[in-house]
Amino acid sequence: MKYLLGIDFGGGASKATLLREDGVICATHTTEYVTLYPKVGYAEQNPDDWFSATSENISGVLEKSGISPNEICAVSLDAATHTAVLCDENFRVIRPAIYWTDTRSTKEVAYLKENYSDIIEKQVLHKPDTIWTLPELLWVKNNEPENWKKVKKILFAKDYVRHRLTGDYVTDYIEAEGSMMFDINKMAWSDELCGILGIATDMMPKIVKPADIVGGITAEAANLTGLCEGTPVLCGTTDTVMEVFASGAVEKGDMTLKLATAGRICIVTDKPYPDINLINYSHIIGGCFYPGTATKSCAASYRWFRDTFGEDYRELDKMAESIEIGAEGLIFHPYLNGELTPYANPKLCADFVGVRASHKKAHFTRAVLEGVAMSMLDCKEALDNLKIEHKDSAVIIGGGGKSPLWRQMIADSLGIELIQMKYADSSFGSAMLAGIAVGIFQNPKNALEKCNAVVSKTSPSIENTAKYRELFKKYKAIQKALEPIYNGEYL
Repeated sequence: MKYLLGIDFGGGASKATLLREDGVICATHTTEYVTLYPKVGYAEQNPDDWFSATSENISGVLEKSGISPNEICAVSLDAATHTAVLCDENFRVIRPAIYWTDTRSTKEVAYLKENYSDIIEKQVLHKPDTIWTLPELLWVKNNEPENWKKVKKILFAKDYVRHRLTGDYVTDYIEAEGSMMFDINKMAWSDELCGILGIATDMMPKIVKPADIVGGITAEAANLTGLCEGTPVLCGTTDTVMEVFASGAVEKGDMTLKLATAGRICIVTDKPYPDINLINYSHIIGGCFYPGTATKSCAASYRWFRDTFGEDYRELDKMAESIEIGAEGLIFHPYLNGELTPYANPKLCADFVGVRASHKKAHFTRAVLEGVAMSMLDCKEALDNLKIEHKDSAVIIGGGGKSPLWRQMIADSLGIELIQMKYADSSFGSAMLAGIAVGIFQNPKNALEKCNAVVSKTSPSIENTAKYRELFKKYKAIQKALEPIYNGEYL
């Protein structure tokens, strides 16, 4: 038997999936790491933590599966976009990586909007926002000049880890699209956008395709990870497109709904949809895109609540299940790190509104879950307003989808059927992509036919959908009332 290894780097953990050529997952292993919040609005990660997690995950899947490392035919990595790793000429990390939820670059965003808005929208199809790499790097240049002088190489999260495995210096075109430094029309690094930072495009990694094999495991990496020297490693790509692929969304109109650190609703289309409320990326299927909405703090809100107030998720779900829809007037907005769709405002803050003496921990738990559901409804309405055609169902992906209560809540809130696949996470998608790269699978559809299947469907309750639509009106009214306060307009 031949085996394929996919490794994902998410907001709080890395997961490895070991996939057998007949479509069976033989082992998975997950390793958590921390996100640093040194100041309000800051979010950073240590790139060395990603590599340590890689080594631990590889050891974990090898031990659990009992296979020999020489049976692994190929390795593929994926990670969240936007997260740049700044290195010197010897690829030594200069400073922690600014994570995409970071909002420190608001001044840089304003500068880019005022001076470069037209060229950015033309070449990138998006408007400047704190999530993009360009304003993040501009912040480093403006505020850490000594660090900026040392920068000779710029990688992205999965590319940094892969460099340490193979020594290569490349990235894929989908990752590049998330930098705000890439001209999607020319499919090349933009001289004009890189010029804003005062750097030449040759400082950026070479652009390749996600399934291109870019190197083999080096002797040093073999000693550190337990993989065999020379094992092929492909470029890989972003976590979202790997989830979209893994879930089976490979045809026009297919829709995915992600309940992970961040939340997203994506629809497979045959063209991009430039809009302030959408993020457009290419699909691994040629000629296709998967424009999507995004809410910054989705499962991250639930994790924050758990870490701050205690209990595990199962106990919290039980508490929330005992409370009626609407949490007896308690409403939560999940804007822990500002918000994207449909507000594009990094100044928004999370809040609980309508607190009464009768409210207990169970009410607050229910309000957090419902607040995220309302945020996802905000996302779906943004897509519907653009009249993007989609099916009446969505594949639910991400760790939050494991909760039956939350699945039903989301289905009811959005009024759509939610489909659970046997597998739908990005590390599984990366493992399938590795199989395509080495010829084990013919193409994405063939990989899905061999490796995945539907396991459950959650249908919405018409009665509950009506209740949530009323709750949504209150949710929107409170957001509208509080936004001027968060913007500082009361001064």
